[in-house]
Amino acid sequence: MQFFQREIKLRQFSRGFHLITSEIINAVPEISQIKIGQLQVFIKHTSASLTINENADPTVRIDFESHINEMVPENQNYYRHIYEGADDMPAHIKASLLGASVQIPVTNGKLNLGIWQGIYLCEHRNRGEGRNLVLTLFGN
Repeated sequence: MQFFQREIKLRQFSRGFHLITSEIINAVPEISQIKIGQLQVFIKHTSASLTINENADPTVRIDFESHINEMVPENQNYYRHIYEGADDMPAHIKASLLGASVQIPVTNGKLNLGIWQGIYLCEHRNRGEGRNLVLTLFGN
């Protein structure tokens, strides 16, 4: 069993859903050494999240952003955590709904994603910073 781990910092992304699959693959060249294994991607932030979904049609990412903003609106009168702006508390809720990590099988040196699947950074802040990811790759 081999283990590899590294932390990467993504460039700053605007609010929305962004494909980051290639950034992740490029950050772990050791993936080519793994015949059977897993890659865990963990985001070290509370106002952005990760998910896996459609990698071809960009309107899916637009629809995700539109829908999650309807589900978790800004400026609710019951929010108490408002010191960092109207987008802050909703960003925390969205991040909890979508999650802080994804795990992907690795088969014969490649991520074993479906043909239409990609890894998304879900940036929930209007002015999100560059996000830090911990990539943990393991397998035989």
